[in-house]
Amino acid sequence: MSAISIPHGASLDPHSAGGNESTRGFHLNRPPSTFDAAAEFPKGFLEFLLPLHQRFTPWQQELVGKRHAALKAAHQGHLPVHLPPGEAQGVLHQTHVEGKPLVMQEKERVSWTIDVPDWCQDQRNQMTGPADEAELVVKMLNSGAPGVMLDLEDSTVNEWEHQRLGMSNVLAALTGSLTYEDKKRGRTVGIETSKTVIWVRVRGLHLHQGGIFGEAPLSASLFDVALLAFQYSLDALKHPPCFYIPKSESAEEALWWSALFDAIEDARGWQRGTIRCMALVESHALAYQMEEFLYNLRGHILGLNLGRWDYMASLIHYNLQNPRWVLPDRNTIPHDVAFFQNLRELLPELCHKHKALAIGGMTALYPSREDPELNARALAVLEKDKRNEASQGFDGAWTGHPDQNQIAVSQFPAPNQISRRNSGPRYPDLRPEPTGVGQRTLNGTRAAIRTVIRYRNGVLNGKGASLLDGYMEDLATDRIYRLMIAQRMQHWRVTPIVDEAGKPVEHTPEYITRLFDEELAKLIANPGKDLGTSETFSKARVISESMVRNSEIDPF
Repeated sequence: MSAISIPHGASLDPHSAGGNESTRGFHLNRPPSTFDAAAEFPKGFLEFLLPLHQRFTPWQQELVGKRHAALKAAHQGHLPVHLPPGEAQGVLHQTHVEGKPLVMQEKERVSWTIDVPDWCQDQRNQMTGPADEAELVVKMLNSGAPGVMLDLEDSTVNEWEHQRLGMSNVLAALTGSLTYEDKKRGRTVGIETSKTVIWVRVRGLHLHQGGIFGEAPLSASLFDVALLAFQYSLDALKHPPCFYIPKSESAEEALWWSALFDAIEDARGWQRGTIRCMALVESHALAYQMEEFLYNLRGHILGLNLGRWDYMASLIHYNLQNPRWVLPDRNTIPHDVAFFQNLRELLPELCHKHKALAIGGMTALYPSREDPELNARALAVLEKDKRNEASQGFDGAWTGHPDQNQIAVSQFPAPNQISRRNSGPRYPDLRPEPTGVGQRTLNGTRAAIRTVIRYRNGVLNGKGASLLDGYMEDLATDRIYRLMIAQRMQHWRVTPIVDEAGKPVEHTPEYITRLFDEELAKLIANPGKDLGTSETFSKARVISESMVRNSEIDPF
């Protein structure tokens, strides 16, 4: 595997003016300078892509600008709120007197529904993993899971060769031709015939693809969907093309995806609605617009998924100026904490109201066939977590290891619970402060620093997801911990972070640098099973602190 290098001229000093240059290679993917697009892409692809780029990339850039404005407004005290009833609720308009609704006129047909096809009725477990690892892809598809999500985003490094390998694996997996070499058994393993639904998570709207049309940035979302769809043969697929939409921030963005799917269907000569999708709710802002998002994508979407680790990061990000929102140490936060549970009740209700699927989140603690104690604990945590999501009305959830599949599936009482409705409030508090929850400790800060160094070291060695201390960690974890460190630096005077003796510890920038130094030294002295060398650990440490100190806490 090739490693990502820091771009030429980028600073490795987190205290220098150019420190924020150090991460450009992670959010702007470029092919090598020797890449010949006309020769290496499928014939006709660039002609297929260009009009889509001209239409959708400027729109994507406009939406990204609106994201930045919304986050800036939140930091000035204007936090996300529920939208007033509109077309998604069947409301044409409201008449107001002194700002209060007086008369509500409704459409003749108030309700609208989503038709989930037979091949997608059972999604009790969607197994997820990086698309660039062929062995894992084959094992997931042979696990018996009702769904498998092949990831080109958070768990696959945003680097040209890894993305290209991921694309190749996706195309081979969809036609059943992907294999890997089982060296232990001396045989080639392929994909077994099954009804498993294959989803592809493409990169989000926040990312750009470079080097395709000269220096002009191209929407990475557009590039991924277009390159795959251009090569799909519907006759060779066991079900229609299925995408997972990540990192959305507003219902308005659903219009971009809907128009893109329509345009690609038209260009390929496919019927409207051929492309199907699910979308992750990973943004605190989107949590207030879920029904509207479904409505805007109703011609393609089959359901929503609560991407809770990215959601936690977004929740911190939107509340970064509030010292009462300093997050406790991650592993002291109970699974049923109110800011998750309120959303867990609302998401299935809104999905089921319109006959769409509601999928729960990932359990990060990973089973181990080498450690019986860890294995038992991981599977027990999985069972409890999935049972909780089933009790909230979800139709399924995510896992990342084949050993988790049957336990996850068995927690759900039926292939789906679409007919179930929750009786909670339609407009609940989605921002209950985490008061009286967990602990805020120096050890928690150290764990965050150690994890961001280890995660970024994995990225430098080609791994978008790494098994760290029993947890399968990807970009979402890295982002949570970057934000945790940033908010502790900002608010330690108001919200104490304590040592083992219960004494508050000043989280000044200088002290955080000292902690980075100390944790780096420990990792170099005892790297365990982590990939890389002292050089890549050192580079990862500099990049990670630079990202924290320069407030680079967006999802890349």
